[in-house]
Amino acid sequence: MNPSRPRTTAPAWLALLPLAFLLVVLVAPALRLLAEGWTAGTGEGGAHGLAALWTPWLDPYLRWRIVWSFLQAAITCVAALLLGLPVAWVLARFEFPGRSLVLHALMLPFVVPTLVAALGVLALLGPRGVLVGLGGPDLQGTPWLLLYGNLFFNLCVVVRAATDALGQVSAARVAAARSLGATPWRAFWRVEWPAIAPWLMSAMCLVFLYCFAGFGLALVLGGQQYATAEVEIYTLVAHELQLAQAGVLATWMVALTVLVALAYALIERRLATPARADHLARRAPRGTGQWGAVAAALLVLALFCAAPLVAIAWRALISGASAWVVLVEDDTLAALWNTLRFSTLALALATVLGLLHALAARRSVLLRTLVFLPFVVSPVMVAFGLLLLYPQWSGSFGLLVAAYALLAYPFIAKSVASRLDSLPASYADAARSLGASPARTFLRVTLPLLAPALRRGMAFAAATAVGEFAVTLFLSRPEWATLTTLIYQHLGRPGAANMDAALVLACVLMALALLAFVAIEWQGSEEETHA
Repeated sequence: MNPSRPRTTAPAWLALLPLAFLLVVLVAPALRLLAEGWTAGTGEGGAHGLAALWTPWLDPYLRWRIVWSFLQAAITCVAALLLGLPVAWVLARFEFPGRSLVLHALMLPFVVPTLVAALGVLALLGPRGVLVGLGGPDLQGTPWLLLYGNLFFNLCVVVRAATDALGQVSAARVAAARSLGATPWRAFWRVEWPAIAPWLMSAMCLVFLYCFAGFGLALVLGGQQYATAEVEIYTLVAHELQLAQAGVLATWMVALTVLVALAYALIERRLATPARADHLARRAPRGTGQWGAVAAALLVLALFCAAPLVAIAWRALISGASAWVVLVEDDTLAALWNTLRFSTLALALATVLGLLHALAARRSVLLRTLVFLPFVVSPVMVAFGLLLLYPQWSGSFGLLVAAYALLAYPFIAKSVASRLDSLPASYADAARSLGASPARTFLRVTLPLLAPALRRGMAFAAATAVGEFAVTLFLSRPEWATLTTLIYQHLGRPGAANMDAALVLACVLMALALLAFVAIEWQGSEEETHA
């Protein structure tokens, strides 16, 4: 028995609630979605109708949507690697003032709603954008808007993964290579690169999944020509009522997403190795070249991670007092109330589900794997599946909150599960030896130790719920508009006034996301202090 792992396990019945929830809200709707595509493929023609399943590949319009979904995800992966690896190397090898703040700030894109990021890109590079006003090009109607938005969200994934991986490189091996005459560049390719390649491949799979299954950015930034397959599915369902065709396209998207997710899972297994104790120590930059590298790394992060958010704030500030009147309008107040109550109820449900799932997963590798299901199936697929399976509940309050909770609770489950793995068995054993019941041991010993991880997961879950967009578009009633849908309504109306109003509302959404971000970073700093 591994002494570092608890010898007591949670009762099996704890898994019943999260498993039932996944079955009802995710698995069954996904199967119904696949059945819709299969039914559309077979039709009345029997086996010969299976050719209809290949319709997306035979139709040039739909084929371009799928190909572009792959292409923009692949381009983002390459660009994120080329930009992120040098930045990560600087963060991993140099110790400079503000380094800790930069590492914490890398988490900011994770908690910014996709619609806010899309507006930030438009405020920076779109019509009347900040850079356009300074003489830069207007990128509206080009693929560069979407690719830049993808980098905003995903560059930090590569930087964080590469920074952590470089921190695990063996200092002894690098020193041995250098003592044998290898240049720093040759030592990197022969020693460091093989060690960090699996981590980078894992990050690339995540980036590809996020871009391939992304919806909000593609909807706002892609336009007619560069919209992805996810946007096309939404258009077929919401505007053209072509459920069968949408089902076929969704079937292909689920199948292709699962293939990438499987590759990610296989790579993750290779990363389950003990951390090295002889990692390379960071050093202060010396000379113009090293300080120039630090400045270049910070410039890259500023351009791709901070600039869109700064552009939103700047455009909102210069829009004039008339734009800020939108904050006191009845529609805005109602949307704010809906956002807060949906998010609060979803967070409460997600906390219960995530905690139970993490406790039950201590005894089952399968349960640990199942928590990734909501990440594999995109929000568009979730909403479409729910719409097909439960049409009579499509406008119900409970189904909407359940969908929110489904997308939020994996953050809690993952955070708590990781913390459970690190808890020594001696704490619970000592309480049990003193006569404490399992329930009392959990409440008085285990739960306080899990509290930091639980709060951290809840912060991510809250940010996810606040910024949810795709599910609301599919399942919400008009009177249940949230801040995200209200922003999208303003974007769909002509005139600069509506754009300014959308930017002001985006500032409110960004402020809510920043509250979650502060909660995450405050907790992270607390954990580092007590480590």
